[in-house]
Amino acid sequence: MTTQLAPFSIRDCREEDIEAVLKLWGQADATPSITDNAENLRRALGRAQVLLANVHGTLVGSIIGTFDGWRGNIYRLAVHPAYRRPGIARALVAEVEKRLVREGAKRVTALVEHSHPWAVAFLTAVGYRRDERIARHVRTIDR
Repeated sequence: MTTQLAPFSIRDCREEDIEAVLKLWGQADATPSITDNAENLRRALGRAQVLLANVHGTLVGSIIGTFDGWRGNIYRLAVHPAYRRPGIARALVAEVEKRLVREGAKRVTALVEHSHPWAVAFLTAVGYRRDERIARHVRTIDR
């Protein structure tokens, strides 16, 4: 089910939004990660572009953009299922790209799971391509 095109706004995430963002990720079927918790999201607020989309005061989307001095990265692009298709995800990507370019990014990488074909199709539609030259390798650090 999708809504009709509703006016939406994009703003920076604030500390008081953290629990709502974590809830949104669950509602949007984002695969849970070891980093999905309030402490890590709070830490990201001071280091990353954490943006939220709102419709009439309701949180409906999120994106995290980082720049490490070498390349921009996009994480946790999520839109509530009831609000997909009116351009919210496109607007979030465009805004985070604009901010990353201002920081110096010349290339932006978006992480997407192979098991989410809708996400792969979306990123392709907004100009991202799969880089066949590299594979992501991950190690979870136990502390």
